[in-house]
Amino acid sequence: MWKWAGEYRTTERNIGVAPYQIPVKLKTLFDDVKFWMENHTFPNLEIAVRLHHRLVLIHPFPNGNGRISRLMADLLMQQLGEPRLYWGDASLNDITDLRKKYIDALHPADSGDYTELIKFVTT
Repeated sequence: MWKWAGEYRTTERNIGVAPYQIPVKLKTLFDDVKFWMENHTFPNLEIAVRLHHRLVLIHPFPNGNGRISRLMADLLMQQLGEPRLYWGDASLNDITDLRKKYIDALHPADSGDYTELIKFVTT
C-alpha cells in the first residue's frame, strides 16, 4: 500500500481542481448524487455516469482517480439494484484503443453531454 493511499493530493495537476477545493467539491458532488437519487432527476445509469465523470474532474488523489471513479460508479449501480457498468474488456490503465475511446467519451461530458460516456459504459 502506498503511503499516500486515501490522502487527498496536495499539489496542482494538469487535471482536477485546486487541492484546497477537493473536500468542498466532493461534498457538493455527493450532495448532488443524493439529490438526484431522491428526486429521480436522471435515470440511474446517468447518475452513475455523472458521479464517475465528476470524480474524475475533481481528481482528488495523486493516482488511481479513474479506477476509484469507476469503482464508485459501479458501487452506486449495485446500491440502486442495477448491474455494474461495462468498462471494456481490457485495462483502462494501459494505453490502448479502449483507453482512447474512454477518454474520447469523457471529453463531451466536460460540456454536459453524457451521451458518449453512456454509450461507452453500455456497449
